[in-house]
Parts: sequence; structure tokens; C-alpha cells
Amino acid sequence: MHVLIIGAAGMIGRKLTEQLAREGKLAGRQITALSLIDVTPPEKPTGFAGTVSLTTLDISAPGVVTAHIAARPDFIFDLAAVVSGEAEADFDKGYRINLDGTRNLLEAIRHEGAKTPYRPRMVFTSSVAVFGAPFPALIGDEFFSTPLTSYGTQKAICELLIADYSRRGFVDAVSIRLPTICIRPGKPNKAASGFFSNIMREPLVGQEAVLPVADDVRHWVASPRAAVGFLVHAAEMDTAPLGARRALTMPGLSATIAEQIEALRKVGGDKAVKLVRREPDTVIANMVAGWPRAFDAKRALALGFRPDASFDDIVRIHVEEELGGRVPVRQ
Repeated sequence: MHVLIIGAAGMIGRKLTEQLAREGKLAGRQITALSLIDVTPPEKPTGFAGTVSLTTLDISAPGVVTAHIAARPDFIFDLAAVVSGEAEADFDKGYRINLDGTRNLLEAIRHEGAKTPYRPRMVFTSSVAVFGAPFPALIGDEFFSTPLTSYGTQKAICELLIADYSRRGFVDAVSIRLPTICIRPGKPNKAASGFFSNIMREPLVGQEAVLPVADDVRHWVASPRAAVGFLVHAAEMDTAPLGARRALTMPGLSATIAEQIEALRKVGGDKAVKLVRREPDTVIANMVAGWPRAFDAKRALALGFRPDASFDDIVRIHVEEELGGRVPVRQ
């Protein structure tokens, strides 16, 4: 069985690759081939007995993904994206990568299936950025999609395309609206939401981090481990109950900055908390003000998706997976 991961060099892509390589199975079937694609060179996973192909390319370029779909992967994970802040700053790049790339992928699948029947399972990473203010206190599954950013608009358009291509029988796809992933390992990226991770990750290793918004800002978050779990479950689930509604809001945790900082204090102590430097940024603050804060993700929960138990658990997962179980700032 063949799995294709587009955006495999990104943080979630790497973690998904590692888990699939480690377990060797998906949907109860043995994985015999992994194809990893990204604009930066993906890394070959260790311990995988099957065939691995590594390709550096930009799927937004016309025709480049066709040969990879011609290999007829059984499962396709579409994780490639320009993040929120970058998509807002560079309008052309955001639409080229976030919209054209996914459209090229869907068209390649459609044309391959026109030769002889082919209908792979595809999982697309959407975002809660498809929603825009004003919000109710708790956003339900029936809340309408009115994004207030270019990134959210690009994701919303892709959701509609995926629903239509699935309705027409070209692909069997699921769009999962991810919460903000926190705590992201590695270096800060250009996402406007990056500070949610930065104010935890850097202080835990004794480095200063900038907090551009107020402590009462509330947001919807999930750990990288939960995100990988969402992706795998979306690939394995029965899609019949979805009907024509192929987009699902993932369950997560609603936490304020103050609650995050308190979780940081429990693990890193006052020394870590003092490394969070408050430096208000009105541009980021205004952008964040239009983001959703809490969801009632009944559909996803009923279909078996599972969130993190608490923000303390999110910090614990980061310490276990990225810091070897030790907190350097306490040493």
C-alpha cells in the first residue's frame, strides 16, 4: 500500500511520516511505499522496511504533481501551505500555494481516474481560520464560514473544491480544520499565531520570547501529537457519515495566554515565565481579534477524533518529545 505525503518536510509532515514509518500500517494495511514531497528536501524516515521516495518540488507549478499521482497512491495527505502571516503579507504567493497547489492535486487525481477507475483517500489540512468574527461564545458545527484573512479564504475555497470533487466521485477526501498547533518544535515561522508556541518553547530552554497580545486573549489549540492523530484517523475513518459535508472542525482546547503562562510556570518555574517579554503589536492583536476562541466540535468527536486532555498535557508532550523529558531552564 502506497502513501503520499505532500508537505512532508514541515513539522506536522515530519511527525506524520515518523509515525507511519514506525507503525508500518494505515487503515489496517501494511505500508509498502512512502512518497514524500516538499519544496525543501524531505528527510528519509528511519526504521521503515518499505520503499521511500524523496522529491523536492512545488505542487503549485502546473503539471509537476501528475507523475506522482500516476503512481496511484492509496492515501494522500495534503499538508502543503503558506502560513497565515505570510499568506496575508504576500497575496500572490498565498493563493498560488494554498489554492493553486491543492487544485493542481485534485485535477491530477481526476485525470488519472479518467484513464481507469482511481479514487484515493485524501486528507487535506484546513484551518479554523475559515471562520470569522463576530463569534458566539461557543462555535458549533453549523456556524457559517466567513474568513477575515486571505489564508482563511484560501482554505475555505479548498474545502469547497474538495467537497465537490468528492461528490463527483473523483476522490474520497476529508478536510480537517486544525486548531493552532502548540507547542510547535523548531524555530519560529511566519505564522501570525506563532507566538502561542514561542512563549512556551523558548522560555523552556532559557531563551526570551516576545508576547505581542494581552494575557486575556483566548485561542483554540492542539498539540502536534493530537494533529497527527487527527490526520491518521481521517485517513482511516468511514467517510459515509460525512455525506456531502466533507469538512470537520477538529476538537481542541480553548486556553488564554494567562493559562498558557501558568502551565509554563508549573514546568519551568518563575525563571521561565520571566523570559516572556510583553511587547504589544497592534497588527497582530487586530488579526488575532478576528480569530475563533472556542468550538463545540460535536461532529468530529462523534466520529472518533480525540483532543488533548489539558494544556498541561500539551506542555508535557513537548517536554517528552522535544526535550528528552528534561526542562533545561530548571537545570
